[in-house]
Parts: sequence; structure tokens; C-alpha cells
Amino acid sequence: MQYIDLLEKNKKYDSVIIHSDQYDRLKEDFKSLFKRVHAAGGVVKNPKNEVLFIFRKGHWDLPKGKIEKNESRSEAALREVAEETGVKDLELKSKICKTRHTYKEKKQRFLKINWWYYMESSGKGKTKPQKSESITKAEWLEPGQLLSSNPIMYRSIKEVLKRYYERFLRKLNAEV
Repeated sequence: MQYIDLLEKNKKYDSVIIHSDQYDRLKEDFKSLFKRVHAAGGVVKNPKNEVLFIFRKGHWDLPKGKIEKNESRSEAALREVAEETGVKDLELKSKICKTRHTYKEKKQRFLKINWWYYMESSGKGKTKPQKSESITKAEWLEPGQLLSSNPIMYRSIKEVLKRYYERFLRKLNAEV
């Protein structure tokens, strides 16, 4: 899997498509290069249709984190959002989607699988970014305005926001 090495060293490409007649073998070879990490997080909306974002390591992001042993995905999502933002009045509504992305840390490659949930909050109370997780901001922002400013944001987060918009925000706007 020299392609992985090439992609990690070359910032010109952000994705690659590999074709093979031996799909199952290719999939297993690919998966063997990564340690799997399971996480959950949320798109939290307040009554103003603002979404709760965090700013971590130079990127706008959504709150998420690793699922602990004996914890369900939805429980992890609620816990992680509360820990990373300080927002406690969370109401879990529905699943949004599942994303996957890779990253490298201390010469180890990881495949992170994230389950995303739609949540609602009153938006009252002060946010408190989790500094121990390198989060410097936790803010309620209108997602369209943030995205139109071309923020530094991971592609997978943009995909989650797109799915959120398609499944929930359009439906809410149609009801008004």
C-alpha cells in the first residue's frame, strides 16, 4: 500500500480512487494499515437554528469523541458534546450519518469511524470549551454563514453539515 505513503507525503491530493478486481483483498489490505477508532458526536441546534461549533487546532469542527467501553453510540455522543462544549441541556433527536476519515499520530495510522446525531438545546447558558482537548472556542454559529466564509474545516465535517441540512433543516423550514 505505497499509495497511502505517497498521499501522506503529498498535499496536492485530498483523495484517491483505487480500482481492483480483488475488492475484498484490497479492503482487507487497506484496513490492516489502520487502527480503528470509534467515536460519536452531534450537530446541536438551538431555537435560532444556530449550530454548536468548536474550534480546535486551527479548524472549525463539531463536538465528538471516542466511545467508551460499555457505552452506546448515542450515550457517547451526548457525553462528548457536553464535555467539549459545556452545554448540558441536550435532547437527542435522530441519527444523521456515519463518516470515516484517516489520520496519523505518532507514526500510527488511524481510521476513525464517527456516528453523528442531531440534537437540540435551548442555547441558554454559557459555553465552556474543553481546554484539555485543545478546544479554544465553543460557539453557536449559523452554519450557512460559517461555510460561506470558507472556514478551515475538515471535509468530513462539511459532509455531516450537508446531511444535517438535507435531512433536518429543509424539513424544519418547510414547516414554517
